[in-house]
Amino acid sequence: MQGRIIGQVKRVNGPVLQVKGITDAAMEELVHVGEAQLVGEIVKLSGTTATVQVYEDATGIAPGDNVYGSGMPLSCELAPGLIGNIYDGIQRPLEELRRQSGDFIGKGISATAVDETRKWHFVPSVREGDELEAGAVFGTVQETSRITHRIMVPCDYVGKGVVTFLAPEGDYTVREHICTLDQNGAERRLDMVQHHPIRIPRPIRERLDLNVPLITGLRVIDSLFPLAKGGTVAIPGGFGTGKTMTQHSIAQWCDADIIVYIGCGERGNEMTDVLREFPHLVDPRTGKSLMERTILIANTSNMPVSAREASIYTGITMAEYYRDMGYNVAIMADSTSRWAEALRELSGRMEEMPAEEGFPAYLATRIAQFYERAGHVRALCGDEGSVSVIGAVSPPGGDFSEPVTQHTRRFVRCFWGLDRSLASARHYPAISWLDSYSEYTDELKEWWDDKSQGHWSTSRERMMDLLQKETRLQQIVKLVGNDALPDSQNFILEVCTLFKNAFLQQNAFDEIDRYCSPAKQIAMMDIILSYYDLGCEAIAKGVPMVKIRRLAVVQDIARMRFTVSNDKVEDIDRLSLRLQRSMAQLGGLYED
Repeated sequence: MQGRIIGQVKRVNGPVLQVKGITDAAMEELVHVGEAQLVGEIVKLSGTTATVQVYEDATGIAPGDNVYGSGMPLSCELAPGLIGNIYDGIQRPLEELRRQSGDFIGKGISATAVDETRKWHFVPSVREGDELEAGAVFGTVQETSRITHRIMVPCDYVGKGVVTFLAPEGDYTVREHICTLDQNGAERRLDMVQHHPIRIPRPIRERLDLNVPLITGLRVIDSLFPLAKGGTVAIPGGFGTGKTMTQHSIAQWCDADIIVYIGCGERGNEMTDVLREFPHLVDPRTGKSLMERTILIANTSNMPVSAREASIYTGITMAEYYRDMGYNVAIMADSTSRWAEALRELSGRMEEMPAEEGFPAYLATRIAQFYERAGHVRALCGDEGSVSVIGAVSPPGGDFSEPVTQHTRRFVRCFWGLDRSLASARHYPAISWLDSYSEYTDELKEWWDDKSQGHWSTSRERMMDLLQKETRLQQIVKLVGNDALPDSQNFILEVCTLFKNAFLQQNAFDEIDRYCSPAKQIAMMDIILSYYDLGCEAIAKGVPMVKIRRLAVVQDIARMRFTVSNDKVEDIDRLSLRLQRSMAQLGGLYED
């Protein structure tokens, strides 16, 4: 349905239009252009002229075409039925678009984000006469076998209202009237649908400390560079270093309740793999399809560039909606570099003054606004929830000094830098232990120490120290060779090689190694450090390092990531006892 005419197209510059004769419009207002009703957004106003950013292919738009206003900003439709769906950058369901126009998206096609004909079983959780305010839960719907969708009072509701009507338990569509709130005679009828502007964060009651880790099952992340629930992390890396595969692994195995995966400007074949694989992946916690806790947003490099810019905000708005129900949500943004490139292209078409490498001067502000929407919060309903943002960065040529990587680094507290040399050596995940860091370590120390009887933080620091020493020793080895080093220093190289091969490296295709529980991670780190301590003692007694290396138990330690399952961690304890006996026997032979 066409809205009011607010102006006519004056100039067309790709997806950026100049509109003249503006009489009644607002910044960030949703508009429709031409008779095809192409979706757009007002991004600049100057007198009676406006600049409109079109989120579809603008081919065919001509000067003189009418522009229709909607009176509302570009918003997300939030209701039961989001999970398991695949959307484009402006939240149009791709399956529905395919049914309407075939394999290629037609111009001006619109579709509601959720199926408005499907009935959901509504269970009220309040009674008539109760007072409710914004964010209060008045009923529930079982959206999937794992996710209970909580029906909330919209967050734009001001003050308190008395429930004067509440639908009884039963099956309803998302548009059916199920509740009425009365506030001094002013009634508001509620259904299951909310609308929220994508560029405005949803309100919360308070921010909370980040003191619980997001367990990913990847040892190099959880043990060395942990991420907190509600935290932010960047994964920068050049082409082929494994950004997408790392995010896929985290999406499948992390302990978030809901995953929002945003394919922002990536190649179509990569997104095709996601769309084909995710519905067939099994959630390891429920044994059911991973799509029962996943929302996919696909905006590939061959789709409209302006919709790519909006896709990031669409994804994080849906994540905040589920956070407000008390869920822990993880967002995979792949990749924010393509989003920044969309900003650069649109900024150039609007003839704005370019900054470093042609990016707009407000690039840092936009990146900060995106990442600050992460957090562990107390929602308006009173429950705790979180949004964790895991953003891939694709620096050209793997150059971490380029603007997007540098600005992102300023606003995130965790950095998993991917190393091309590790990827070339088939060491996955190729996260560099020299370039990466996590500022959440201190906040998560109490949680991890509780799991490890108080020694996780000490073990982590010792292991990081050994890896630093190994780097310095490798520089000496390159100059004079291994033979010039004493056994005590060669043993550091030996232990670090074991640590890299047996701990930091993981095989995503191995039934046992693809996921590692916190308990197994702690036991693995402890036995490697025990090997180092016992080996140093043996070397001090005169035992040659070559004898230590040839012990059968050392080979078993190297293979433990494949042989010890997560529910048999006690096998590592038995392996540790074997190591102690073998070392004691070896030390006794060489003791004076």
